[in-house]
Amino acid sequence: MSVVGGSHSRSVDSSATTGWRTDVLGAGFEARTLPLTRDDEGEVVATLVRARSAPLSARRRGVAKNVDVLYVHGWSDYFFQTELAEFWRQRGARFYAIDLRKYGRSLRPGQTPGYIEDLATYDEDLEAALVQMGHGYGQKSSRRLVLMGHSTGGLTLSLWAARHAGRAAALVLNSPWLELQTREWGRLAFTPMNSTIKRLGRKTPYPQIDRGFYARSLHRSLGGEWDYDLRWRPELSFSVYPGWLDAVIRGHQTVAHTLGLTIPVLVLLSDTSSLRATWDESMRHSDSVLDVDGIARRAADVGECMTLVRVSGALHDIILSARPVREKAYVQMDRWLGGYLRDPVRVTHPFEWLP
Repeated sequence: MSVVGGSHSRSVDSSATTGWRTDVLGAGFEARTLPLTRDDEGEVVATLVRARSAPLSARRRGVAKNVDVLYVHGWSDYFFQTELAEFWRQRGARFYAIDLRKYGRSLRPGQTPGYIEDLATYDEDLEAALVQMGHGYGQKSSRRLVLMGHSTGGLTLSLWAARHAGRAAALVLNSPWLELQTREWGRLAFTPMNSTIKRLGRKTPYPQIDRGFYARSLHRSLGGEWDYDLRWRPELSFSVYPGWLDAVIRGHQTVAHTLGLTIPVLVLLSDTSSLRATWDESMRHSDSVLDVDGIARRAADVGECMTLVRVSGALHDIILSARPVREKAYVQMDRWLGGYLRDPVRVTHPFEWLP
């Protein structure tokens, strides 16, 4: 199921700061603007999107019938993955997604797209969303919270879960950006240089290295399968700034020192990377953004109950891969959900058999 081209290219009413409204995705989706603390670029908001209620049969018997899902997008991205929302709905979950500050629906004129200098700043965005979902700090909910993040969103949620132990029941990571493409040795070598450049100009952009290959494998107008708003997810990714990259690197360093999550974590990765300087058709069947083998090694540092699934032929965003490929990913997600999200059998003395 792809998003209908042009159906969400309308401008968003930035004055609508309260209440739910029909989302740019159209029927079945609503959005709510969440005002946040202003910064040096003016008004700052996040945007929470929710899907319509799950079918009654799924709400009664689905494996995720008592689950609320919050999805967080990656870098130079926004939420448009309606098929993913439907996957969760059909399993009984309430599905929500957030466009973080300065991304997609939340981007305001004059703002630097995606710019932030500390990933922990997103705590405010996430808390505002969780309050609306009934999972805010201090709120009591009988439903379990599952967090799902893609790429930089996966890194952000992993760090959040480590700082807020006990609030999420599980974590699903879709190609999480847990380490630089140059792996640890490259990160350690590059960090001092980036710090020096940051002191000279935190918002002085690095040269654009994106050649549009990933977009070519995704957007229908470029030969891919999907339609989405190229203003919010441009063919060439947002400019990278030293201040932003420093925040990401510090996140990588935190993961490298082991996050120690105790909740179940599912990590979905492609089986192959294709990090090339020129276009190759293999990029339609591999991750052309991250070093998946390096991420797979780093994933072990996320938590003590981590399941790693390598999906053959997958793109960087697993759920935007070709249909046969993403169907395999959904099967793997179903298998994992059945093991970790189904209501557990409660045993008063689970080790009474021990001598």
